[in-house]
Amino acid sequence: MSRLDARVVRGWIAALALACTLPCPRLAGADSPPESRSPAIFPFCIDWHDSRKRTFTEQAAMLKDLGYNGVGHIGLDKVAERLKSLDDAGLKLYQITMTVEVGPAKEPFDPRFTEVLALVKGRGVQFALLVNGMKPSDPAVDPHAVMILNRLADLTRGTDAQLLLYPHLGSWIERIEDACRVADQLNRPEVGVMFNLCHWLRVDASRDYRPLLERAKPRLWAVSVNGADVRDEKPGWDRYIQPLGKGSFDLAGFLATLRDVGYNGPIGLQCYGIGGDTREHLAASMAMWRTLRPQYANR
Repeated sequence: MSRLDARVVRGWIAALALACTLPCPRLAGADSPPESRSPAIFPFCIDWHDSRKRTFTEQAAMLKDLGYNGVGHIGLDKVAERLKSLDDAGLKLYQITMTVEVGPAKEPFDPRFTEVLALVKGRGVQFALLVNGMKPSDPAVDPHAVMILNRLADLTRGTDAQLLLYPHLGSWIERIEDACRVADQLNRPEVGVMFNLCHWLRVDASRDYRPLLERAKPRLWAVSVNGADVRDEKPGWDRYIQPLGKGSFDLAGFLATLRDVGYNGPIGLQCYGIGGDTREHLAASMAMWRTLRPQYANR
C-alpha cells in the first residue's frame, strides 16, 4: 500500500470512529415523549354556559393560555369571526357542528355550507353532522339519507374537509352503529364517523365499547370524551357530561382501548351544560388530560 493510500485509510478509520460516538438519528416519532404521540384535544360547546360570556377573542386567549390546541365551533354562524380569533392566537379550528335534516318537506342542510366550506379551505376542518328528522336508527330512511349525504360529499370532494356522522341522542343517527351503517353505504372518502362518549352512555346500556370502536375504526376520524358516571337513570346530562377527572367512568381504560385499536385522531372535549366560569372547568380538564396522555405511550 502506498503512503498516500495509507493516509486515506487512516482518515476513513478516524471518520468512522467519530461517527460511532455521535447519537444515531431517530426516525420521526421514534422514542418521542407520550405528549407528541397522543391525540390533540380541543373543547367544544364552550359558548352557551360560560358565566363570563367570553367573546371568541377572549376564548382563544384562554384556550392558548390553558394549553389547548384549538376549539370546535357550533353552527355556521360567525365562522369567519371564529377563524380570525383562532388565527390571531395560533390555534386551530378542528370542527364545525351542523345539522342535516332527512325528514320530509325539510331543507336538507343550510345552503351556507358551501360558503363556509370555502372559508375553511386548506384548514383540514371536520364538519360534525347531526342527522335529524326521523325516528332514531330507522334503516328504512337509509336510501333517502344516503342521497342527501352524497350531495354534501359531492360538495366536499376535492377539498381537505371531512364529514363526520355524529351520533346524538334523539337524532336519526343516534348510535355509532347507525353512523357506521350509513357510512358504509356511502363509501365515500369524504365521510367518516365520530364516537361520542356521553351519547353512547345514554343510549347503550351494555357499556361494552371495544367492539364498537373496532367496528368503527376504518372510518373513525374523531372521538369526544368527558368526565362521566358509569350510569345515570335520570334524564339530562349532569352526570354524563362532567369535567375530566370527575365521575366513576374509567376514562383511562377507554383511552387505552382507543390506543389498542389504533386510533390516533383528534379528541374532542364535550363541555355542553357545564356551568360556571368556563376557564375553571377547562383548566381542571387540561390538568387531568396531562395525566391521561401517558395512556398513549409505548404504542
